[in-house]
Amino acid sequence: MTNQGNAEKAKILIVDDDVLMCETLADIMQSLGYNAEYSTHLKDAKGKLEGAFYNILMVDLKLSDGNGIELLKYAKEINQETITIIITGYASLESSIAALNEGAFGYLQKPLNMEEVKIIINKALRMQQLSVENKELLEKLKELSLKDVETEVYNHRYLIERLNSELLRAKRYALSISLAMIDVDYFNSINDLYGHAYGDKILKELAKYLRQFVRGMDIVTRYGGEEFVIILPDTDKQSTIQFTERLLNDIENHMFDPENKKLKLKVSIGIANFPEDDPNISEAYGLIHLVEKAVILAKERGGARLVTLNGKEEAEKPSEGTHENIENLKQKLSKIEKRMHQTFLESIYAFAKTIEAKDYYTGEHCEHMVSLAVSIGKKLNLSEKEMEDLKHAAMLHDLGKIGIPDEILLKKGKLTDAEYDIIRKHPQIGAEIIRHIHFLKDVAPIVLYHHERFDGFGYCAGLKGKEIPLGARIIAIADVYQALTSDRPYRKAYSIEEALKIIKEGTGTQFDPEIVEVFFEIIKTEK
Repeated sequence: MTNQGNAEKAKILIVDDDVLMCETLADIMQSLGYNAEYSTHLKDAKGKLEGAFYNILMVDLKLSDGNGIELLKYAKEINQETITIIITGYASLESSIAALNEGAFGYLQKPLNMEEVKIIINKALRMQQLSVENKELLEKLKELSLKDVETEVYNHRYLIERLNSELLRAKRYALSISLAMIDVDYFNSINDLYGHAYGDKILKELAKYLRQFVRGMDIVTRYGGEEFVIILPDTDKQSTIQFTERLLNDIENHMFDPENKKLKLKVSIGIANFPEDDPNISEAYGLIHLVEKAVILAKERGGARLVTLNGKEEAEKPSEGTHENIENLKQKLSKIEKRMHQTFLESIYAFAKTIEAKDYYTGEHCEHMVSLAVSIGKKLNLSEKEMEDLKHAAMLHDLGKIGIPDEILLKKGKLTDAEYDIIRKHPQIGAEIIRHIHFLKDVAPIVLYHHERFDGFGYCAGLKGKEIPLGARIIAIADVYQALTSDRPYRKAYSIEEALKIIKEGTGTQFDPEIVEVFFEIIKTEK
């Protein structure tokens, strides 16, 4: 940066008890384009420094009411960026060293050589600019060190620092603070199907969505992988529950679409609150431990839900060789098994998601199928195990379409008999894929027989009436209803009334009359 380039902006304060020298030097500085002012007294100079920023302070070492080093120190207290140049008529080695030790940029000896003055001012302004740029760069680097590069939200380091700070404030002023952890369900399926680069784009879009959703005082951070944590200062537990319920619902209905793949996300959310969940929490990791436990519970219960802990977590205290010790061990093993099943399901669902890439209808169809099938299962009072099997079957019932050629699956015209025969194989293909998975063994028959008819004229085995597994009879109705009310490559969607009429006409022939009755009750309630 040149002297002339800085001239219009640089402000110079000249302080000397020689009025003539001050006026002369100020005039010269003004002629060079600087904004120059002067003062002949220490007190007046201090007032000027307090009222405005000066790039350069030129001060005589000896003043009638003080000295230049005193003003130099004062200027540094007011603003570290002000550069001080000492003017003296009796420079000695000791005085020069003293001035430099106190932070003076340099000194000029009277009588002043104007070429020397120009050079030292120009150097001072260049150094000042570099100092400012370095500070800005350091601030930017500091901010970057606290931001996650991929998602542009705050990172794990910032989360811990800020949460510790917020906890101290909450304790000091008797405030509440909540934490919400958001974990994307089945994220492996996105990476497996579309690649990790696309998965990163989804996480970036989710991070942006979270920043837009939260309140101004909330802080969104990336905890790691596909997990995000939101700090909610001054927020009690009930308010946090209401907030996260809205968030869960909004995410489920939002289309994440960075590359026109029409992707919907399911998330598990855990929340924890200080002091309601544990008034003795003293550091960030205490609250994080609680919220992690809540998310794990949400995952173990199938995901796509909100979980909050009820009160303070109690530590396990098993006694060696006791009944309690055995029960605790069983519970731990059960949890490990559930997590293994969850991980395995992510891989299976990743496989199922490949169909969505081929046939968007199928992907949307599965989402609605789960909801409808589960509603029917609840009305029929199915057990927890039967409900789990039904939910998995609803998600995986069209898994076998992975083996159907695209030209048949996406054909807009009417299928030939040969093509229809190929389509009819998809229940067998799907059942074959999952039949070796032990904990899905009861799901395979539902997938295999979901196209059977109540009158025995369906496929694949021609089962009839109650010979058809209950889950398959439920899926059959939900499947047809969703197919009728969805646009297909070869026709537009039927209206709800038209679809219900078709299902009613199929009662006793295509569908189980008892399940049809329950189905109509559900649709009536929804309407």
